Amino acid sequence: MPPRLRDVTAIADLGLVVRAAPSGLDEPVRWVAVSELEDPRPFLEGGELLLTTGMRLPQRAAGATAYVTRLVDAGVVGLGLGIGLSHASVPAALVSAAEKAGLPLLEVPERTPFIAVTKAVSRLLSAEEYDAAARSFAAQRDLIRAALTSDDGVAAAVVARLAKHVGGAVLVLDPSGAVVQASPPSAAARALDLADEIARLRPRGLLASAVLSAADDYVVIQPLGVRGRARGFLAVRASAPIRANDQAVVNLAVSLLSLALARSEGRTAAERGVRAAALRLLLDGHGRTLPLEPLGWTGLASGSVRVLVARPARGSSPAALEDRLTDALPGAAVASGLVEDDADLVVAVAPAASAREGAQSAAEDHDVVAGVGIGDPADVADADGLARSWGRARRALGLGGAPVRSYDDVGGGLDALLDPVAADAWAGALLAPLEEPGERADLAATLAAWLARHGQVDAAAADLGVHRHTVRHRLRRAEALLGRSLDDAGVRAELWLALSRQSR
Repeated sequence: MPPRLRDVTAIADLGLVVRAAPSGLDEPVRWVAVSELEDPRPFLEGGELLLTTGMRLPQRAAGATAYVTRLVDAGVVGLGLGIGLSHASVPAALVSAAEKAGLPLLEVPERTPFIAVTKAVSRLLSAEEYDAAARSFAAQRDLIRAALTSDDGVAAAVVARLAKHVGGAVLVLDPSGAVVQASPPSAAARALDLADEIARLRPRGLLASAVLSAADDYVVIQPLGVRGRARGFLAVRASAPIRANDQAVVNLAVSLLSLALARSEGRTAAERGVRAAALRLLLDGHGRTLPLEPLGWTGLASGSVRVLVARPARGSSPAALEDRLTDALPGAAVASGLVEDDADLVVAVAPAASAREGAQSAAEDHDVVAGVGIGDPADVADADGLARSWGRARRALGLGGAPVRSYDDVGGGLDALLDPVAADAWAGALLAPLEEPGERADLAATLAAWLARHGQVDAAAADLGVHRHTVRHRLRRAEALLGRSLDDAGVRAELWLALSRQSR
C-alpha cells in the first residue's frame, strides 16, 4: 500500500514535528503539493500532503477553520507549514482548527526545503511500487510452479495461490455459474451472488468481463477459454480494488486455467458420445433412473421438460451448436448425432419453464445458431410424451421464419400447415393493390381493424381514431382495389390470414 503520513514524519533528516491530529498519521500519502492559495481545491486530486509557507493564511480562528475545512473537502491528508518565512511558529488558530477537523498538521523547520519533503515522499512511493512489482512477479512464479507441479489439479492449485496473493476469495465457475473450485471453500456459498452477472456475460463469450463493487466488496470476473465460447469464469473477490500489479497476477491465472481447460478438450469427443447415449436413454423414458447430477443435467429433476431441436448456422458445426446450447440451457441435456436423417441437428431436453428463454439466448449467436424448434411440455419419464415433444420441435424448426419457433406458437392451426415462404408470397400478392402508389389512406390497417371487430364499423373507427364514415369509405376503396366483395365470408377469411402473415 502507499506510504503513510507516519512514514514521512519518521524520516529524521526532515525534522518534521506533528502539531495537531496525530491520530490521522496512518492515512496514505499519494503525493506532495505546494500551494499558497487560500483555496487550492481546484488543483488537488486528493491524498496529498499539502505544504505552504502560510503567506496568505487567515489569521482569525474563523478564517483558519474555513481554510482547513476546504483542505479536508479536497481530500488532503496532511498540512505542512514551513516556519521562518511568513510565520515564526505555527499559529494557535491553525492548530485548533486542524485538531478539530482531524487533519494532521506538521511543522516544517526552516532548514528543510519543501523539495526535500517531496523527494522523500517520491522515494517512499517508488519503493512501494517496486515492492508491489516484486510481489507480483513472485506471485506469478508461484502460480506457474503450482500449475506445473501440483498433484491436486491445476485449477485447485492456481485458485489457492491466487486467493492467498489477493488476500480474498477466488472462484472458478462453469458456464452456467456453478462452482468448480473455491478458495477458501466457504467462498462457494456466495456464488449465487454472481448468478445474474454470469448470465449477462455468458452470451458475449471471451469478450465478457466485469468489475463489481459495493462498499468494501470488490469482484473481478473474467472468462476462461482459448477461443470461441467461454468455458467458465474466474471470479476474484477482495476488500479493496484490484491494483494493476495484482491484475497482472489475475491475468496469468486466467491464462493458466484456460490452458488447462484446453488440454482437457481431448476428452470432449468421448464425453459427447456418452452424453448422446444417455440422451437416447432419456428420450426412451428412463429419466427417473439416469444419474442426472453426474451428467450435469440437474435441471431435469423437476420433471416437466421440453425437447428442443436446433440447426447450426452456415459455417458452424453441430459441436459448436451443442456447446452454445449447453451454455444457454444450464442443467439441460444436450447432444448431437441423434437424428439419423439429419446429422447436423442437435437435440436438447430442457426444463419446461426455462426452455424458451434459453433458446432465445442461444439464438442471439447468429454465427452458431440458425434456428431452434421447441416442443410441447412432457414429463421427463414419459417416453410417448417426449417422442411427441421431439416430433413437434422438429416441426416447429421446419417452419422457419423466426430463429426460435415453439409448438405453442404454431399449435395445430392452419398457419402450422403452411409453407412460410409460399404463404408470405401469397399474402404479399393479395394485399399489393392496397399499397398502390397514391393510396395515402392506410387501407390495410383499416381492413385489419374492421375484420378484428367482426365487421363493426363504429368499433373499428374507435380503434383507429377516425370517423366511421372514413372507415366506410376506406372499405369501399379496398373492395374496388382488390376486386373482391367484403360481404363474402371466404374473402374475409383470406384477407384475415394474409394480413396476419404480413404483420409478422
